[in-house]
Amino acid sequence: MSPILWQRLEGAGLGLGGLLVAALASPGWGALVWLAILLAPDLSMLGYLAGRRIGAALYNLVHLYALPFLMAAAGVALGSTGLIAGGGLWLAHIGIDRALGYGLKRPTDFRNTHLGRIGRES
Repeated sequence: MSPILWQRLEGAGLGLGGLLVAALASPGWGALVWLAILLAPDLSMLGYLAGRRIGAALYNLVHLYALPFLMAAAGVALGSTGLIAGGGLWLAHIGIDRALGYGLKRPTDFRNTHLGRIGRES
């Protein structure tokens, strides 16, 4: 099996794990709040308004596994179910992205990722 497929499987596992962490933290949020938090990391695409290099750097920073883990760990340390669930949903977003083949961006083009090229060829 190729390393890219392994990374996609890893992403699926982390996506499911993140959703499970959020569900177990159970902060009592409604479905719309869950959806908004789950999709919020993609706001980092706005960095592309400042150019490809800055856009890729901001997108990649927000799509690193370490940051949601640190957020959830801070939630555990502070006893905050909101931080734990937020970290879980953020992790789920990144994992689902990776499972679907959306990788970290290369500064050359939004569609060039560490998992290969995404989107339709024109």
